[in-house]
Amino acid sequence: MRTREGTREGGLVDDEAVVIARVRAGEPEAYAELVRAHTSVALRAAVACGAGPEAEDVVQQAFFKAYRSLGRFKEGAAFRPWLLRIVVNETRNTVRSAGRQRAVADREADLLGGEPRIPESADPAVAAEERERSRRLLDALDGLAEDHRQVVIHRYLLELDEAETAAALGWPRGTVKSRLSRALKKLGLVLEGGEERG
Repeated sequence: MRTREGTREGGLVDDEAVVIARVRAGEPEAYAELVRAHTSVALRAAVACGAGPEAEDVVQQAFFKAYRSLGRFKEGAAFRPWLLRIVVNETRNTVRSAGRQRAVADREADLLGGEPRIPESADPAVAAEERERSRRLLDALDGLAEDHRQVVIHRYLLELDEAETAAALGWPRGTVKSRLSRALKKLGLVLEGGEERG
């Protein structure tokens, strides 16, 4: 009997182990189930890590690399954190090869996905205050060291749990806990204006 698992994006996928086994057994079209289930979070990861307008290309390349590497995928492991690790690495390579970093304002617009955060009927002063708060948070996040920024992105923007974050970043869970704690403390200090970035 097959089980179906919901993803945070709301899609359903047959038990991932079964789908992966089908792909490995010569049924490449089964891979489309994994692509459909994980495209949204992969795009968010690419955008959050700075891929900008290249995010879709990065995700497509990451899915291709994941497909080619399924033979080395550890049986019983979760596919999503493994895929996100590939997405993050592919994003780094893309950003590095392009030789530029994306502007915070562009990243904020991409992260919001074009959806208004505040209803149009809201008080303009409230909307302006919310935009300023978002800008300050993203500025503070960009000011963190790379490992601290990555752990915050994975835990809060991509909504991965601790084990998934550890798998996606290739760190022990204890490292995720300690770096997240330090990152949140630094974010708090930066947002309060009490410490320089880093």
